Parts: sequence; C-alpha cells; structure tokens
Amino acid sequence: MRGSSLSPEGERARLHIAVLMGGWSAEREVSLMSGEGVAKALESRGHQVTRVDMDRNVAAVLAGIRPDIVFNALHGTPGEDGSVQGMLDLMQIPYTHSGMATSVIAIDKVLTKQALLPHGIPMPGGHIVRSESLYAGDPMPRPYVLKPVNEGSSVGVAIVRADSNYGDPISPDAAGPWQKFDELLAEPFIKGRELTTAVLGDRALGVTELQTKSGFYDYDAKYTDGLTLHICPAEIPEDIAAMCMDIALKAHNILGCKGASRSDFRWDDEKGADGLYLLEVNTQPGMTPLSLVPEQAAAIGISYADLVEIIVEQALGGTRHDDTD
Repeated sequence: MRGSSLSPEGERARLHIAVLMGGWSAEREVSLMSGEGVAKALESRGHQVTRVDMDRNVAAVLAGIRPDIVFNALHGTPGEDGSVQGMLDLMQIPYTHSGMATSVIAIDKVLTKQALLPHGIPMPGGHIVRSESLYAGDPMPRPYVLKPVNEGSSVGVAIVRADSNYGDPISPDAAGPWQKFDELLAEPFIKGRELTTAVLGDRALGVTELQTKSGFYDYDAKYTDGLTLHICPAEIPEDIAAMCMDIALKAHNILGCKGASRSDFRWDDEKGADGLYLLEVNTQPGMTPLSLVPEQAAAIGISYADLVEIIVEQALGGTRHDDTD
C-alpha cells in the first residue's frame, strides 16, 4: 500500500514500516535508541515493523523487504545529509522527515546561513578556517566557537575562551575538533541561555530551555540522563518565546523541511529580542526518552505514539496533525 495510512472509512490502515536506524556516524547509539522507541510505538498501533540497522548493503535489504514507507531514525551522516534520502528517492520508497535537497543544506552550517540570512533570520556571523591555522593564532577574538561544518548533535564543538586549557594559540596536542576535521566553522560565542523549538508539519510546538551542569549543551549533555535540566515550557518572556516559534517555523519552511525539525537558539537575555540567535536547524531530531521533540509534543497533549504516527502520515501525504486542535 502506498498513500495515506488512513483507510477510506477513516480507520488507520496497517502499514509495513521499515525503521532505519544505527548506521556508522558518531550518533549511532542515539539513533539506535530513537529507532527502537519509534519501532515499539508503531507496533503498538498495529503496524508491521522491520528494524533495519543500516550498513553498506541497506539498499538491497530494503529492496528485499519492500516496505510501504521508511521511518528515517538515523542521525548524522549519511542518514541526515541527503545520501539516504537520495537513495530512497531513486528506489521510490516514501520516507519520513526532510528530502534530499533540504537535508544537504540543513546539515551544512554554512549553506544553512546562506539560505536563511537573506530572509532576516538572526544567526551568528562566522567563517571557515583551516584547522592547522589555529596553531598559529586565533581566527577571531576569544571567546569563540569552533564546530564541524557537517555534524549534528553538537558533535565536535569547542568553546575557546581566554582561560581555556587549549593553549594560546591552540596547541596541536590539545584535544578538540581540530584533531579530527581539516576545516571548522568559527563563530563568535553568544553568551546566555540555550533554547530550542520543535516544529511538526506546519506548527511550532513550544520552547524549552536547557540548563546544563557543564554550562554547554554538548553531545554528552544531550544524551546523558541527569546532565541537563529541561524547562518546558521555558520560563522566558512571551515575546521571546513567540520569536523562537516564529523563527523556527520560518526556517523550517524556507529550508523546505518535512515532518519534524528542531531549531536551536542562544539567547543573551541582557539584550532582549536583539540577543536571540538561531544556531542550527536539525532535520532528523532525536526520538529518545531524553529528546526534545517528544517532550514538547507531550506538553501540548500529543503522545509519543501519536507523534510517530503523525510523522508517518505527513510523509504519506496525510493531513492529520493532532487531537488537540
């Protein structure tokens, strides 16, 4: 069956859904957790689910099982960068979340800036630097942020402060992304608070503030229980919350995102509205027990299983959003 998961009588039809997870990116373990949660939710709704831990033979595996749709629960490359999306397009298998072109742009932080800044989306300035150049001097005044151009979940992000133990200039022996990536994006450090907003289809769900014990919402803080406090909804002024939701939805639409996305912000609360900056848009947001999209959905009455079903239905061209509208 290909099409809406709702039958002509309005009842949900049983689909064969391949949940694509795992892979070989730095976010493999998180993807496995997301995928297992999705698979169990779909099974609870009566769907036939095949769990697929992606390897280099994934096209042959999918051709063999012939699913009605693929639920893309991959994080990082190649599941989030357009590679898997292009493969599924060629195979003519429907899949959840954003398409190939959107994925190529959104995972690249430079391309994302180029797409969003002309539309008035506030983002930090920055430029690409060769990692080896950091050993001669700083690319901009400290504090600044160094991050890989094409990684998600804050993988490989370093904040270089005046008192950091990286050295001055940065030492080649200091542990950091310069040891793993030839090029990095350097951005001014935006002090303040971590905020994030999920978008589901054509609706921004809410705003969460993330308070971390480490002071930075890095990969470990995102996925280690107890390292980050989620305040949902965020205890921030209404105008800032409205700005987050407006910017997240606008960025989602400009980039052409489908299904669920998540926009991450830094807010310098000493500057009010002028201190809000969009950092990145995640086209494959996590679906783990600690993930933010399910949490924001639950806050407005959308259960985890409903969220998963909505994402599937939207990928198949359905119009259902949630039961709270």
